[in-house]
Amino acid sequence: MNPYWIAGAASLLLQFVLFARWVYRRTRDDEIQRAFVRDMALNHLPHLYAGLRRMAQKLGVELDDPPSIRFLELNGERRKPLW
Repeated sequence: MNPYWIAGAASLLLQFVLFARWVYRRTRDDEIQRAFVRDMALNHLPHLYAGLRRMAQKLGVELDDPPSIRFLELNGERRKPLW
């Protein structure tokens, strides 16, 4: 077998492995960011609004009701994890 073919095949294999790793990390980072934003909205924002409401009551300021939390799915369906 020609050594140039072996070098070319090794180069292609390495490029494919690096590309697959990049795609996996990019997908994983997006999932982590989506989970973080969802957690902040569902768990932490209600506590922040409650604290803000208490501070406003002490200062005698009237506040409107906090906005409801809605998530917009741009693709129309929930994205499923790859793994």
